[in-house]
Amino acid sequence: MLLTGLLAGSTAVSAAGAQTAAPAAPPAPATQTAPKPAPAPAARASRYHPNRFSKRAELHYSLIWGVDDLAVKWTESGEVVRFSYRILDATKAKALNDKKNSPVLNDPKAGVQLVVPSLEKVGQLRQSSTPEEGKTYWMAFSNKGRLVKRGDHVNVVIGPFRADGLVVD
Repeated sequence: MLLTGLLAGSTAVSAAGAQTAAPAAPPAPATQTAPKPAPAPAARASRYHPNRFSKRAELHYSLIWGVDDLAVKWTESGEVVRFSYRILDATKAKALNDKKNSPVLNDPKAGVQLVVPSLEKVGQLRQSSTPEEGKTYWMAFSNKGRLVKRGDHVNVVIGPFRADGLVVD
């Protein structure tokens, strides 16, 4: 008798274990509201960087000014904004490295004009040597007060050279 009870219990367990359907939820009473949907997961940061300016603008800078790879970066915790460019044609790019032309970075959104600081023992924070083809040159603009932010569209003016709509990285 004990054996039949164990066998009957084991078949009941195996029959219950064979059912894989999830238990049904009790019906919601009419007085309760529907449960709120779960919040959407936070958006992942994208590593995709769109073109900073059009192919036509890139062609313009390379043909007229002899430069490409124009970039504006937010550095030193935002205290400095660095503008860099690569020389393709040294004769066309002379105006960018000329010491007589004082560079200015305009941010129309913030309403500021940044200049290249001049240090007592170092001089201006920019490269002003004779340009050589294939080399990358830079200049640093003082961003005291961090008025220019990442993502802002800025204009860089160096004498007759003007680059509009560059995005600060």
